[in-house]
Amino acid sequence: MQPEHEQWLAQVVEEPLDPSQRICDPHHHLWDHPGDRYLLEELRSDTGAGHQVTRTVFVECRSAYRPDGPEALQPVGETELVRAAAEQSSRSEGAEIAAIVGFADLLLGDAVTEVLEAHVAAADGRFRGVRHASAWDASTDIRASHTNPPPRLFEEPSFRQGFAALGRAGLHFEAWLYHPQLPELTDLARALPDVPVVLDHLGGPLGIGPYKGRREEVRETWRKDMTDVASCPNVVLKLGGIGMPVFGLDWHSRPEPPSSMALAAAWGPDIAWCIETFGPERCMFESNFPVDRRSCSYTVLWNAFQRIAEPASDTERSLLFHDTATRAYRLDASG
Repeated sequence: MQPEHEQWLAQVVEEPLDPSQRICDPHHHLWDHPGDRYLLEELRSDTGAGHQVTRTVFVECRSAYRPDGPEALQPVGETELVRAAAEQSSRSEGAEIAAIVGFADLLLGDAVTEVLEAHVAAADGRFRGVRHASAWDASTDIRASHTNPPPRLFEEPSFRQGFAALGRAGLHFEAWLYHPQLPELTDLARALPDVPVVLDHLGGPLGIGPYKGRREEVRETWRKDMTDVASCPNVVLKLGGIGMPVFGLDWHSRPEPPSSMALAAAWGPDIAWCIETFGPERCMFESNFPVDRRSCSYTVLWNAFQRIAEPASDTERSLLFHDTATRAYRLDASG
């Protein structure tokens, strides 16, 4: 990360509100881009900053693909990279990378099974699912996912065949989409109810492009469609992504980063609504780092989540911060 951004983040420093709360962070990335490195060392710096983060889950981000070989199998290189980091994390103190969510092109249909098997073999027991991001909007002001998805991806017959193959392989589907696409996810989850689904980043309530300055209108549509998603028992929800610029609050462009109180004030009502609608047993807080680092530090983010969860019971907080994630990603109960 650029030194200027580090200096900007350093304007707001907080101590962990509840360092005793056990946390499984179910969403982070690893990458090494020019001028932007986030590998195990940087992850450990964040997870070791004071909160009790015991385990993490890596989610695909197009890192370290194999440079050659069959195109469909090139994403397995990312799993190989993360497995090595996970093994290193397990041999030292600090949070362990306990599970991996990779990419496989589900448009391959039944043929995706070969790719899934390669991921499972490469992960050495840590592979849990596939994210085939579908985030797309008709507005040219809104960038599509790195997978360059077509509109209405979930309706493609070959995609549904690949989606079904996940269930047969004992894996789950990780969904990243924008809020206008939520009805498409509901239709998919209802059509294939035996495939577990993890919905990322609050279901993607947009706040840029044609949605800028229309937060109340977006909220109304988003809540209606999220209620339908919540009616699908095979879907669990990640509570996070609240630092992403695409959500429209522009934290990253302000003179100083937000405090945990500011984050909680901005997102608390919507996150509380999600918890009430899905239930804490189907909700989990996530960091989405280093993406959300655009807007705040790791400690500030988890403090915000702890502020939002303050009215919850001890059992509910355990679910939100740890137990839902370890169950959704099929981790053992010891971490």
